[in-house]
Amino acid sequence: MRLDLFRVATPICAIVALIGILAPDLLTSAAQWITGTSFRALDWFFIASVSGFLIFSLALALGPWGGLKLGKPEDEPEFSTLSWLSMLFSAGMGAGLLFWGAAEPILHFADPPVGPGGTPEAARNAMVITTFHWGLQAWAVYAVGALVLAFFAFRRGTPYLAGGPIRAAYSGRWVEPVAWAADLVAVLAVAFGVAGSMGMGVLQLHTGLNVVAGVPMDSTLVAVAILVVLVGAYMLSATTSLDKGIRILSNVNMALAIGLMAFLFVVGDTSFLLRSFVQAVGDYLTGLAPRSLTLFPYSDNSAWLEGWTLTYFIWWIAWAPFVGIFIARISKGRTIREFVLAVLFAPTLFSLLWFAVFGGTALHEELYGMGGVADLVRQDVTTALFALLERVPMTLALDVICLVLIFIFLVTSADSATYVLGMLTTKGSLDPPTRRKVAWGITLGAMGAALLLSGNVRAVQAVAISGAIPFTFVLLLQCVALIRVLREEGRS
Repeated sequence: MRLDLFRVATPICAIVALIGILAPDLLTSAAQWITGTSFRALDWFFIASVSGFLIFSLALALGPWGGLKLGKPEDEPEFSTLSWLSMLFSAGMGAGLLFWGAAEPILHFADPPVGPGGTPEAARNAMVITTFHWGLQAWAVYAVGALVLAFFAFRRGTPYLAGGPIRAAYSGRWVEPVAWAADLVAVLAVAFGVAGSMGMGVLQLHTGLNVVAGVPMDSTLVAVAILVVLVGAYMLSATTSLDKGIRILSNVNMALAIGLMAFLFVVGDTSFLLRSFVQAVGDYLTGLAPRSLTLFPYSDNSAWLEGWTLTYFIWWIAWAPFVGIFIARISKGRTIREFVLAVLFAPTLFSLLWFAVFGGTALHEELYGMGGVADLVRQDVTTALFALLERVPMTLALDVICLVLIFIFLVTSADSATYVLGMLTTKGSLDPPTRRKVAWGITLGAMGAALLLSGNVRAVQAVAISGAIPFTFVLLLQCVALIRVLREEGRS
C-alpha cells in the first residue's frame, strides 16, 4: 500500500518551518552542514551531472528522436509560442534575475575566484561567470526534467509525478518503493526551493520599500507583513484557472521586465552595453566546455565553488520538479527538437542580454562612473538593484516598477508551486482540489517565514537547496527511463 504523500510531506515541511521560526540559527546551521558536506564529497558528481544533462538534451534534440511529438501526431500546442516562453520563463527564474541582475556581476568583479578584483579583466570574467551560472546548464536541468515528464504523460498516459517514468519504464519489486521515494523527494525539493525564493524575494521587497517609502529595515514585523500580503495574493491567484491566472500574470510581467531592460539599455552607455553583450556571448561560448568541468582541485577555491557554482546548479535541480512539471503541462503538441531548442536557447539568450544590461550598467558605473555600487552590494546584496537605479533617470518610477515586478514574479512562482504541489500530492491530478492548493499555500508561507527570520541570503539558499540534493539521482534515473522507452518507440 502506497503511503499518502501529502500526509508524509506536509509534516516534514511543518517541522522545518517550526524549527526555523523557533530556532533559526539551528535550521541555518543544519542546512549549511548538509549542503557543505554533500558539496565537498560530491562536487565532481554534481558538476558532471548538470553538464551531462546539457549534452543529453542536445543529443535528443539533434538526434533521430527529435521529430517525435510530445503527444499524438495530430496534437497542436495549447499556447502560443510567446505565451509559452513567457510562462516557462516566469516560473523558471524571473525573480532571480531581478535579484542577481546587477548583484552577481558586481560581486564577481569585486571578489573574483582567480586574480585581483576591480580590474577590467575582472569585469570581463565576472560577466562570463554570471552567464555560465544562468545559461545553458540551468535550462538543461529544466529541459530534461520537463521533457521526461511530458513524453511519458502525453505518449504513455502516466501522471505528472517524478516516479511516473520509473514506474512505466522499469519492472521489479524495487520499482514502487523507489518511485514513491522519487515522488517524495520531488515534493520536498519544490517546497524547499520555492520557499527559499520567497524568502529572498521578500528580503528584496523589504529593501525596495525602504528605498521608496522609508520603511525601516530592522523590523521583522514589516518583513512578515510583506510575506502575509504575498501569501494572500498567490492564494487568490491559485483559485483561478491556469490559463486566466498564470498566463496573464506571466505576460504582464514579461512586458514590464523587457520594458525595464530596454529603458536601462537606452539611458545607459548603449555602445558599451552592446559591446559587453557581444563579448559576453563570445566568452561564454568559447569557455563553456572547460568551465563546465572546472573544480579547482589544485587551488583553494573550493569554498567559492561551493558558494556559487554548486549552489546554483543544485538550486536549478531544486526547481526542476516544479518547473519541469509546469513546463511539461503546457508543452503538449511540440516536438522534442522544438521543445529542447526553445527551452535551452530562448531563455539563455534573454538571460545573457539581461545581465549584459543590468550587470554591464553596474560594471560601467564602477569602471567609468562614480563607483560605490560594489561596496553597497558587499554590505547587503538585496540593495544591488536599487543602488543601480539610483544612478539613472526616473529613479523613483523605476523603483516602483521593480517592486511590482518582483511581487508579481513571486506570486506567479508561488501560484504555480501550489498547483504543482497539489498535483504531486493527488496522484498527478491535473485539477487538484482547491483545499489541497490552499494547504500547500499556507505551508509555503510558513516555510518562507522561517527562512525570513534568518535574515541571511546565503542561509536561505542553503535551506532551499538542501531538499534538492537527492533529486539529482532521480533526474538521472528518469533519463535512463526515457532512453529505454525511446528505443521502444522507434526512430522518427
